Amino acid sequence: MSLKGKIISGYLVIGLIYALYSWMFTIYSHASFAYNLGRGLIWPAAMFPAFGAFIGVIVLLVVIGAIHLNRR
Repeated sequence: MSLKGKIISGYLVIGLIYALYSWMFTIYSHASFAYNLGRGLIWPAAMFPAFGAFIGVIVLLVVIGAIHLNRR
């Protein structure tokens, strides 16, 4: 297995563990497992709110750039 595969596998394992923890022990335990799995897939943004804001800025810049490039 390549390094890229190991990194992706590690990320997904951490996300699954975070989803299970969130589903069983946190204030999101009332929500379905699918909801918590979705939160687990973006676990860095869920665990670190500042990182979530950074991701939001990057997505916003990509959308603005795509609109700008599409106008030409």
